[in-house]
Amino acid sequence: MVSSAQVHGAGRPPGTATQPGQLVDGEWIEGAGEPLAVRDKYSLEPFAWIGTADAAQVRHCVETAHAAFRRGAPGAFERGVVLDRAAALVETRAEDFVEAMRREAGFPRQDALGEVRRCIQTLRLSAEEARRIAGDIVPVDGAPQQAGRLAFTLRVPLGVVVAITPFNSPLNTVAHKIAPAFAAGNAAILKPSPHTPFTACLLARALADAGMPRGLLSVLQGGAEVVQRLLQDERVRFIAFTGSTEAGRTIQQAAGLRRTQMELGSIACTIVCADANLDHALPRIVGAAYRKAGQVCTSIQLLLVHRSRMAEVEDRLAGAVRGLAYGDPADPGTVVGPVISEASAVRIEAWIDEAIGRGARRLAGGRRSGAVIAPTLLADVDDGMKVSCAEIFGPVMCLLPFDRLEDAIGRINATPYGLAAGIFTNRLDEALGAARRLEVGGVHVNDTSSSRVDMMPYGGSKDSGFGREGPRYAIHEMTEERVVSFTCV
Repeated sequence: MVSSAQVHGAGRPPGTATQPGQLVDGEWIEGAGEPLAVRDKYSLEPFAWIGTADAAQVRHCVETAHAAFRRGAPGAFERGVVLDRAAALVETRAEDFVEAMRREAGFPRQDALGEVRRCIQTLRLSAEEARRIAGDIVPVDGAPQQAGRLAFTLRVPLGVVVAITPFNSPLNTVAHKIAPAFAAGNAAILKPSPHTPFTACLLARALADAGMPRGLLSVLQGGAEVVQRLLQDERVRFIAFTGSTEAGRTIQQAAGLRRTQMELGSIACTIVCADANLDHALPRIVGAAYRKAGQVCTSIQLLLVHRSRMAEVEDRLAGAVRGLAYGDPADPGTVVGPVISEASAVRIEAWIDEAIGRGARRLAGGRRSGAVIAPTLLADVDDGMKVSCAEIFGPVMCLLPFDRLEDAIGRINATPYGLAAGIFTNRLDEALGAARRLEVGGVHVNDTSSSRVDMMPYGGSKDSGFGREGPRYAIHEMTEERVVSFTCV
C-alpha cells in the first residue's frame, strides 16, 4: 500500500499519484479533497501522498454507513468470528504494521510490536464481548399489583459511530474504538490522524478481509474539516474521540445531545513513597516516561519522590536515562525515536530551555536534532514552568520532592487533568488512601500512571474526559438499554 519508491521532497511533483485511503461502502477510493503528505518522522520527508475526503464523500459515507446499519449487522456469534479472524490476520501481517508505524509514527521496533500485540488482544477481547452482550432481568413483580408481569432489558446498538483517533497509538486505539463498535452491532466511520493514515488503513483491510460486511466500516482521511462535516450529520449517533482537551471541547459542543466518549489530555504523575522498592519501580518508571518518545497521555511527566529517597532516585534515574539509545527508529537498538513533527520537537526543546533558564537542573538529555529529542530528565522544577504545568507530550520527565503523601496527592489533584496515576509503596494504608483521594480515572499501586491492560476500563475525569475504553466498557458506551415487559392476560 505504501511504496518506498514514493516521492521524497518538500512538494508533490506533478503527476504523483495519491493512495486510495478512503473506504466507503466497501470500496477503496481516492479522496477528492486536497492531497495530504505523509512524512517519514525521522527524515521529515514525504514518502507518500493520500487524498482527503471532500464534503460530498463525507455525506455519501454517512449515507452508506447508516444504510448498512439499517440492513443490520451479523449476529453476535458471527461478529465475534469476524473479529477473531481479524486478530489472526493482524498477527500474520505484523511486519507490515511495524514498517508502517516506523515510517509514519516514528516508532522503534519494540514500540510498534507492542502496538501490534495489544491490537490483537483488543480484537480478541472484543470478539469475546460480542458473544455475551446481555441485558438484565427487572424484578417488577416485586412492585405492587405487578404479580405475573415479566420485564427485562436489551442492549441495542446506537447506529453510526464516528471514531476519531490519534497519531500516538495509530493501531491499538483504532482497535479500541472500531472493534467494540462492530461487536455491539454498530456501523463505524474511522477518521484517523493525518499523521498516521496508513496504519489505520491496514487494520481496516484486515477487518474487511476477515469478513466485515460492506458498509459497516468506513475510513475517511483528513483533518478538522472532515470531523466538522461528520458532526453536522445527525445520523451520527456516537462520537469516540482521543486527542487534546481543546479539540475535545469543540467536538463535545458540536455533539449536542448525542453521546460521546472523550479521552483527552493529561499531566500524568507517579508517586515514589519512602518505602518504595526502587529495583522494582525504576525500570517501570523509565519505560513509562520514554516509550513512544513520551507521546502517551499517561507517560510520566511528573515523578513525585519522597525527599528521603530523592538523592538515590536522581542518581539512578540519571544514569538509566542517559543510557537510552535514541534516534533513527530503523536502528534495532533505538529505544526513543522522533516525536511526531519537527514543530513539536522545537516546542519541547523550548520548554526544556525555559525550565533550565529558570533554575531547573538537567540531569540527562535536553538536546534536539530534527524531530528527535534526547530523553530528558529534569530536577528542581517549579509550578510556573511549562514542563510542570502543561502537557509536554515528549520524552521529558521532571522530579519533584515531597515530604507527606498528602502533599503529593494535593499536587496531582491541583492539575486540571485526571487520567491516571501510579504509586509505589508497600504500605496498604497509603495505597488505599491514594486510591480514594486521587482525582483520576485509574490508580495503579506498585506500577506507573502508564500501566494498562486492554480489558481494563480506561478513561479519565476532569479535563481528561469521560467515558471508558476497554471492549466490555466501550460496548456499554456504544449501546443503549431498552426495557421490555410482558403482562399475561
